[in-house]
Amino acid sequence: MKGKYSKLGFCFMNMAELAGRWLKKAESDLLVAKHVLTDLCPKQVYISCYHSQQCGEKALKAFLVAHDIDPPKSHDLLCLCQKCEEIEQDFRPFLNSCGDLTIYGVITRYPNKIEITEEEAANALEKASRIYHHVLTKIISNNSDQAQ
Repeated sequence: MKGKYSKLGFCFMNMAELAGRWLKKAESDLLVAKHVLTDLCPKQVYISCYHSQQCGEKALKAFLVAHDIDPPKSHDLLCLCQKCEEIEQDFRPFLNSCGDLTIYGVITRYPNKIEITEEEAANALEKASRIYHHVLTKIISNNSDQAQ
């Protein structure tokens, strides 16, 4: 599905600008995930995991938008990563991380019996950070290539 944003009133911005906005949202989620895990006492592992998942989701959607593809309305990072992999094969190493992060989009928001440790939250943060930085590098590289 291409070009939906131009039909919904987002035509005032190009896809690169829109991708940049997605990436800024991802960066904000990454900062929150880190802050609530490292700077607060007690550490907020559930909130950190949720924002780690959100960071990964928004970063992957930024990549899709940067390639003029409307991201699916999905919180499934594995599905999003597979769509990114269809464009560039170097997303393959992130498939497992995306699968691991997906669950935090739901279980962290509602009461349940699942316990999340600080170590699991730190791992989720690291995975989200790697995804974010990979996408950031790809988008910067893509924008540089288009400028030449």
